[in-house]
Amino acid sequence: MKRVALTTLGCKLNYSETLTIQRDFEKAGYDVTDFEEEADIYVINTCSVTQSANSTCRRTVRKALRKNADAFVAVVGCYAQLEPDEIAEIDGVDTVLGAKNKFRLLELFDDFEKRSEPIVYNSDVNEAVDFHNAFSADDRTRAFLKVQDGCSYNCSFCTIPLARGKSRSPEIASVIKNAELLVKDGFKEIVVTGVNAGDFGRGTDEDFFMLIKELDRVKGLERIRFSSVEPNLMHEDIIRYVADSNKIQPHFHMPLQSGSDKMLGLMRRRYQSDLYKSRVELIKRLMPDAAIGVDVITGHPGETDELFRESYDFIDSLPISYLHVFTYSERPNTHALTIEPSVQNSVRKERTHKLRKLSNKKRFEFDSGFRGTVRKVLFEEPQSNGIMYGWTDNYVRVGIPANPRYENKILPVNLGERAKGEYLIGTLTDEASEEQQVIAELVG
Repeated sequence: MKRVALTTLGCKLNYSETLTIQRDFEKAGYDVTDFEEEADIYVINTCSVTQSANSTCRRTVRKALRKNADAFVAVVGCYAQLEPDEIAEIDGVDTVLGAKNKFRLLELFDDFEKRSEPIVYNSDVNEAVDFHNAFSADDRTRAFLKVQDGCSYNCSFCTIPLARGKSRSPEIASVIKNAELLVKDGFKEIVVTGVNAGDFGRGTDEDFFMLIKELDRVKGLERIRFSSVEPNLMHEDIIRYVADSNKIQPHFHMPLQSGSDKMLGLMRRRYQSDLYKSRVELIKRLMPDAAIGVDVITGHPGETDELFRESYDFIDSLPISYLHVFTYSERPNTHALTIEPSVQNSVRKERTHKLRKLSNKKRFEFDSGFRGTVRKVLFEEPQSNGIMYGWTDNYVRVGIPANPRYENKILPVNLGERAKGEYLIGTLTDEASEEQQVIAELVG
């Protein structure tokens, strides 16, 4: 049987979809191997977010063909939807599959033989109306569950609606079934993910709030987190529900993009800074220990020095925990290309650097505030450096000396000093040590 290797360029959502394609190959009897190894089939799931999408894709194709020059190479995903002809010109590519067809590889090909000319399966993105279930894991403790795809927003800088189509989602019952399967497989934590997860249920009688309430009832599931949820969709009733939940973790990730109302208008965002601030204030009032992560873009067209300073000062004033800072890059067919003035690349990088320094400061202050306290930590598998890491409920990274018995266990931990590796040094409480001693004796 032929060997297949898959790789993901991009986000956790892309990663979950790659794992879904991988499971399809496994069910069909194919031998799955690492992308670094020689294979007969290479599947590359692409991202379209940055300007370097083409060069990254090209390098990845070359990397595969260095392992096996006769391998069948399939390029799928967001970049494949946006620029299929460009990808088809890359030497060695055998097929390109856009949004509608990326899950149909095994249906469209049965021999996976090298071809003299690539076959492109591309259609209007609006034809991508089906929802494909997907879930994945980056370790044995935490799973990413896809609940939504596409986006019906029209932000000035974003190509996702062009690459994935309109917002769509499955029925809640389908999501719950997948969550129960993940619990059965031993996962303690599920991260709810999607392109615009808070838009779950658009056009139906269901919504995101209904979904999280049903997930909260799943037996055996111990932790729930959300990936990015837009502030206009993070309604007050959701925040209040999370504050009362024992499973949904006090950890929020809300995109801001800019702290300047003028820039938010240029970006075609669906809120202003006062709404964002009110969401943050409510979270911190109800859950003082909650972590709040923030997405920000620097160098978007129209961002003057004054507007950047306004954004910086607004972010600095918020009791947030960390930033994900993105440097604006031009993307074809986006409204941002029509906005003046354009920001020089050197200025974009300088602003990104300033905000990342602010993020480091915010992260240090947030983490350090919990030194000397006890919080429960879900531990991941031991690392080669002799440390095993885990995350508190409120997303503080903790490290303890590696012990395989603690993997995938939620244990109370004393939080100590901050290590150079940007985690707090933890020690198990007496309660945890006794609990693990009992477990060790029971398992022999």
